[in-house]
Amino acid sequence: MAQQQQISLPAKLINGGVAGIVGVTCVFPIDLAKTRLQNQRSDGLLFIIHHYIMLYNHKYHTYISGAAVNLTLVTPEKAIKLAANDFFRHQLSKDGKLTVFKEMLAGCCAGMCQVTVTTPMEMLKIQMQDAGRITAQQRVMPSVVTTLKMGGTSAVLCRSYNTNPAPQVMRLSATQITRELLKTKGFLGLYKGLGATLMRDIPFSVIYFPLFAHLHQLGKPSPEESVPFYWSFMSGCLAGCVAAVAVSPCDVVKTRLQSLKKGANEETYNGIVDCVRKILKKEGPGAFLKGASCRALVIAPLFGIAQVIYFVGVGEILLGYTPHSIYSS
Repeated sequence: MAQQQQISLPAKLINGGVAGIVGVTCVFPIDLAKTRLQNQRSDGLLFIIHHYIMLYNHKYHTYISGAAVNLTLVTPEKAIKLAANDFFRHQLSKDGKLTVFKEMLAGCCAGMCQVTVTTPMEMLKIQMQDAGRITAQQRVMPSVVTTLKMGGTSAVLCRSYNTNPAPQVMRLSATQITRELLKTKGFLGLYKGLGATLMRDIPFSVIYFPLFAHLHQLGKPSPEESVPFYWSFMSGCLAGCVAAVAVSPCDVVKTRLQSLKKGANEETYNGIVDCVRKILKKEGPGAFLKGASCRALVIAPLFGIAQVIYFVGVGEILLGYTPHSIYSS
């Protein structure tokens, strides 16, 4: 019978923080594309034009908009998520064994814990990632329309587009955005979209962690041997991809609710129900899958990389413990 080993929570927190920093650094540009794609109301053409304009103008800095916020807050966010899951798995296990229900319960608890950091992190990140989208809209909007009137009808002859540089927009830092939110909406302003974040992160963790655990266990050569790092990476990628796509509609709702600045003819929303209703009515069910492929491209390698770094056991090494994964039981 497997012997249950004690885990070091401080070591797990260090592991989670390091894993988060490395993972986010690798996939952040794709996350930027996902946020802007989810926020636009038109088809993918505007999105493509916008990013070509950024590349044409050599604005490579726009591809790391909000990265500082994410890298700062992802340390506690991933530390809480990964370490909390390990902690609850350890507490719920009996002789090192867990039922699927208890695995899902541990993931649920981890998801609930992480939103204390995830919500303000996403709130600030989205404002910074989305800053260039409205300016790009203005640049590609038709400025002159020439029509030919014949009787009671008119026909569009030509349409010119404004290709001049867009007006300069003052770049706000995360600190400035935080101060403005605290000034206008109070502390709770940082937690706008909390319900939608819970609606996304709890199901994600309930799906991801049990699926990862079972995929990871399939790569164990024998009870005495550890799972190869490449298998941990592939397990994290596959489990992350499945969970990300499954909760993508919740992510779209969360992104819309947390976007404070709206472009021309864009909706404002009064909560989750109002957001879902308006999206269904005006954009159709397909809108809930906007950015799903980008989200899968973000989450899959993010959690694959994070799990590998997490299993390296940097925290245990620094604190003088023997690296041990709760999944190896």
